[in-house]
Amino acid sequence: MSRTLTACEDAPVSSRDTFRIGTRLPGTLGRTGVITTPHGQIATPAFVPVGTKATVKTVLPESVAALGAQAVLANAYHLYLQPGPEIIDAAGGLGAFMNWRGPTYTDSGGFQVMSLGAGFKKVISMDVTGEQDDHKIAEGRERLSHVDDDGVTFKSHLDGSFHRFTPEVSMQIQHQLGADIIFAFDELTTLMNTRGYQENSLERTRLWAIRCLAEHNRLSVERSHRPQQALWGVLQGAQYEDLRRKAARDLTELSRIDRENGGKGFGGYGIGGALEKDKLGTIVGWVNTELPENAPKHLLGISEPDDIFTAIENGADTFDCVSPTRVARNGAVYTRDGRVNITNARYRKDFGPIDPDITNYTSQYTRAYLHHLFKAKEGLAATLATLHNVSFVIDMVDGARLAIENGDYEDYRDEFLGRYYARRVAR
Repeated sequence: MSRTLTACEDAPVSSRDTFRIGTRLPGTLGRTGVITTPHGQIATPAFVPVGTKATVKTVLPESVAALGAQAVLANAYHLYLQPGPEIIDAAGGLGAFMNWRGPTYTDSGGFQVMSLGAGFKKVISMDVTGEQDDHKIAEGRERLSHVDDDGVTFKSHLDGSFHRFTPEVSMQIQHQLGADIIFAFDELTTLMNTRGYQENSLERTRLWAIRCLAEHNRLSVERSHRPQQALWGVLQGAQYEDLRRKAARDLTELSRIDRENGGKGFGGYGIGGALEKDKLGTIVGWVNTELPENAPKHLLGISEPDDIFTAIENGADTFDCVSPTRVARNGAVYTRDGRVNITNARYRKDFGPIDPDITNYTSQYTRAYLHHLFKAKEGLAATLATLHNVSFVIDMVDGARLAIENGDYEDYRDEFLGRYYARRVAR
């Protein structure tokens, strides 16, 4: 599948000339484009594999690049705890440290406000049965973080030591990590939070965004010897239309004011927060009708095929998610006919490839061999399954980009999703 960049010479250009719009998807907010970073370009729409601790688990960075990944995303919280941002800074930044030659993203650490504070998994669709409760945490979990208007105090999951993140600290960590695209520090609420808490949290995140911009500008000057980084604002607001739209307008205005005052402003925007799955497209559409069209948008934490197509049509440009690699390590692999568990007994004597319609590195190995590796608890099992799953999602999104350019996106989407979910519909 072609991964060449779109020619966009006549397309609109952002004020910082880091994103160029290519082909538009008629009747939708979808489009192709190119994000330019100091370490290369990203043709969009694009899936960004997650390398939480400066590694996509179980696979070589060179292997991830060979699959067609254009960028990787690492986690500021985990790298802060181990090995420490000063180590990565001394190594020359995240890319140099992990021997990744392309663009890099880091999140802000704001996700830990929710994951450590409430213990819910990082998923789009949460269980919101029952009454909303601002003090609710996941069953069997301990609250490890506490948020206030200045920042977040949290306990390390590694050794129980206490730490504190503020907007300034998050910016300092991410500048030391040296990713091309970094995100503003935000509070990620859950769908269990009340409307009142969502309103207060949104204002807290807005005020934190102001502080992030100021610290980002200061550090960009102080660290001018390093490649310049782009700070992207993060939108919250849960499932509420007025809050989502307000967040988009607020961050757009903050960016405008910052640039008028000589700052860098936001280079793009991340769409965050826990969402109900059936509202994904609606919410992404709300914010993208408010945000500047010529700014790139990243949807945090999605990888299911139907979610990605929905997000593309509503104006999301890049996506990340740990799910393809996480499920791979447990024996779940993607095929054009849906997800299968390769550890099932039916694959013990199946000498065909995971998917005969997909060609990637893992295609040379049989289902029976992968089944054996998982049953024998061999490390190669996770490596081969991860390579396959990452390749599957990258190729799916690359195909969507090419289909937009060729004018047959709807046919591509319908054929892909119709086949992938056919067994689910049959049930």
